[in-house]
Amino acid sequence: MASTFFPRLRGNSRGCLAFEPFFLIPYSMMATYATLYMYELGVTETNIGWITTLGLLVQVLAAFMSGYLTDRLGRKRAILIFDVLSWSVAMLIFAFSQNVWFFVLATCINGLQRVPHVAFYCLIVEDTPKKDRTYVFTLLQIIGVVGGLFAPLGGLLVSHYGLVDGTRIMYVLCSVLMTFQFIGRHVTTRETEMGYRKMKETKALGLKASLIDYSGAIRDLFASRSLMLIFVVYILFNFQMTLKTTYLSLYLADFLHIESWLISLVPAVSSVIMLLALWFIMPKIPAEGETRSMMAGFALSVLSNVMLVLWPTPNLLWVGLSTVLAAVGLMISSPYLEAAVQNAIDDEKRAKVFSMLSVVILLLTSPAGIVGGWAYTLDPRIPIWIITASFAAAFVFLMIYLSRTRKGELAA
Repeated sequence: MASTFFPRLRGNSRGCLAFEPFFLIPYSMMATYATLYMYELGVTETNIGWITTLGLLVQVLAAFMSGYLTDRLGRKRAILIFDVLSWSVAMLIFAFSQNVWFFVLATCINGLQRVPHVAFYCLIVEDTPKKDRTYVFTLLQIIGVVGGLFAPLGGLLVSHYGLVDGTRIMYVLCSVLMTFQFIGRHVTTRETEMGYRKMKETKALGLKASLIDYSGAIRDLFASRSLMLIFVVYILFNFQMTLKTTYLSLYLADFLHIESWLISLVPAVSSVIMLLALWFIMPKIPAEGETRSMMAGFALSVLSNVMLVLWPTPNLLWVGLSTVLAAVGLMISSPYLEAAVQNAIDDEKRAKVFSMLSVVILLLTSPAGIVGGWAYTLDPRIPIWIITASFAAAFVFLMIYLSRTRKGELAA
């Protein structure tokens, strides 16, 4: 099916993307209500922040080991084993949670997702030519967008069964459909040539020597100022995503007093707008204009968040306009940023360098939950302001990156 609709897809990218909807559709339904679900079961705003941060700390440890495990087990085995554990099992624990300790356990298990995260990027990128990687990440973004169209189904479940029971149903659906995706992807992909080579090298080196070898991967992160700039932008982008995922729905429901079932329309509206942006805006963006496209996307994201905090209102047209700006901003920035980061990493060192980058990202974003929870108790608008500041800082770093790139081209 993937080859029929997307003829440019080849090899593992086809197998990976063909089954991705079975992950993103149930995830889009559930993610909107995850924080509200905890809140409804008696978990305080501050404890939500602590749980988020605990999950990120587990992800730091998993990210540190992810490069070794991805190289040692191979891309396919690493992604299958740890996807089933961190998602299929964790979703079931979330589904039957009764108090804060259930959420702590589920969040810790879910934190192991960093191993399949690194393995997935290796699997989807390593046999894909650099010129096609933006195309692959754009399709990945589209699948996420289409998944968002199904978020209102979550709203219907919440409206019919109530917030707690409706969300429990969504978590069970996540576990079942995600497991189907993991098995389907495993059957339709193959281990990469780089994966086979790294399995042999890592087995010969052993655990201790392999982990020592990671010091070289850390050096590679700091090898070039231009690379550092794009990595800093990526870190800021992930920092705001952590805050936004955790607190935006709570802000809309608790502070703006929007009905819980209506909040599911936010990702659906975002999905429609992102598809329109894909059809009408992205084809007009030239290859040499990708950095400027990211800058424009970040500027729109700043504006969308400022709207929510300067004029906090439950007016659906106003919230809808903010959602539209955020959706366009994300669509014209995220695929280019993902491709820029992956193209900056050498295939030979991809698992190690990307795992170390993940560690750095998580170390810097892990305080986001605590900071957001503490800030939300002071004023629910503060986390949104922090998100806005992250986008503004990313915009500035992109300007510096664009300037350095131009100077490099002139020198060449």
